[in-house]
Amino acid sequence: MRIQVINPNTTEAMTATIEASARAAAGPGTLIEAITPVMGPASIESHYDEALAVPGVLRAVADAPADAHVIACFGDPGLDAARELATGPVIGIAEAAMHAATLLGRGFSVVTTLSRTRGRARDLAARYCPPHACRGVHATDIPVLSLSPESLDRVVALARHALDHDGSDVIVLGCAGMADLCAAATAELGVPVIDGVAAAVTLAESLVRLGLRTSPRDEYAPPPAKLYTGLLTGFAR
Repeated sequence: MRIQVINPNTTEAMTATIEASARAAAGPGTLIEAITPVMGPASIESHYDEALAVPGVLRAVADAPADAHVIACFGDPGLDAARELATGPVIGIAEAAMHAATLLGRGFSVVTTLSRTRGRARDLAARYCPPHACRGVHATDIPVLSLSPESLDRVVALARHALDHDGSDVIVLGCAGMADLCAAATAELGVPVIDGVAAAVTLAESLVRLGLRTSPRDEYAPPPAKLYTGLLTGFAR
């Protein structure tokens, strides 16, 4: 099977980090196609960034049909719209990570990048999870493009605080750029630490093997054909 993994920002180095995590998680016979959009922000750290990332995500889905698609940004930008376009299932990394966390403990905490992104993480947890499953969202205040292997100590220290303060059992990494920190953080903390990229790839594989895709009925049916103007002319269907 072929899984398209979309980095919704336009930074190639981050796409490489995402691709490495996706390839490591994928099973035999799964081809990972990591995509950097042709348009969008260099990183996604605000509602404005997220909104302007969506056209690039949708263009990637429309231009390269795959057995499944993964949206590799923790805000899950464009997830619902992508499901209207795709011929296979579409999984967001926050969605996959949070669902996985609920299977591994009574509660989880998110460790993310900037404090301004915490509200979005809480909104997604309210959508995806049972009440009170997400015990807290904690910000390292490390910008997305400043994440590196040297960020591990800060991430682990904040995760330890989250486990104690929130009474949680699982840590969810709240940025695709943290994917390469997951194994080391797990070893340091001794609890499940979830990288959403890996979780989304394995979930997408499972749905494809089961022969399942997004229901085309009603809300997720293909969008109605209509005229788009200006910069969106190319998005008309």
